Amino acid sequence: MTVIAVFNQKGGVGKTTVTANLAAALAQNGHHPFVIDLDPQAHLSHYWGLDRPGKPRHSVHEFFRGLVPLSDLAIPLDNGIHFVPSHLELSKVDAQITRHRDHIWRLKLGLTAEMLADSTPTLIDCGPMLGVLSFAALLAADLILVPVAPETLALNGAAMTERTLLGLEKLDTRKPRRYLLNRHTPGSVSSEAVLKQMQRHFYNEVLKTRIRASESFEAAVIGQSNVFDIEPNGSAAQDFGFLLDELVENELVTL
Repeated sequence: MTVIAVFNQKGGVGKTTVTANLAAALAQNGHHPFVIDLDPQAHLSHYWGLDRPGKPRHSVHEFFRGLVPLSDLAIPLDNGIHFVPSHLELSKVDAQITRHRDHIWRLKLGLTAEMLADSTPTLIDCGPMLGVLSFAALLAADLILVPVAPETLALNGAAMTERTLLGLEKLDTRKPRRYLLNRHTPGSVSSEAVLKQMQRHFYNEVLKTRIRASESFEAAVIGQSNVFDIEPNGSAAQDFGFLLDELVENELVTL
């Protein structure tokens, strides 16, 4: 199975939306993906209605404190996804880097020890900040998926991400990475310009699938659902089906 870290050093590019709907595409195909919200802002936890006021009973922060295994933190969702929620407390992990340098390996070791990476596809929704949590996700991943919105700053974030990944090769082997144009509007000046720049900078690491802009995404957030349930025959559901097919056909994701 494959561990996918969804990451870009620019916020607002759609990392959470991509994570949620790629997980839903896996579930649609009969798999039971394991999904981790590793962003202290807990957007994915909010997306699925699992954020709570105040301190939650369980969150991925407990795993980083060494208190609870990842599998014990997972909440089963109705569509077969197993989800580990986040909480603002998770931000403390980045603040503790000088005292807990082993945190950058903790996620990889945890996934391996619990054999989660061997039994089911795993997706990690990362925050945009470069710190312990992001390094932990990138080191645990078999594939780094970098969503890029059709904006110059998002493209710049992807370029910074590439430099970060090159730096991590001092600690671990080179990880495959793929760049995904998100919120694509075919024929628009900004979309086509960013796509050309992506192809120039990242060559064959740019995915052929483009995720087109669609109102289904916002409807899915409002309904705490996914684009397959909101509009199963719509462009958004088609695009995420194509995305999963492309990743599998190119042996970037094993099922």
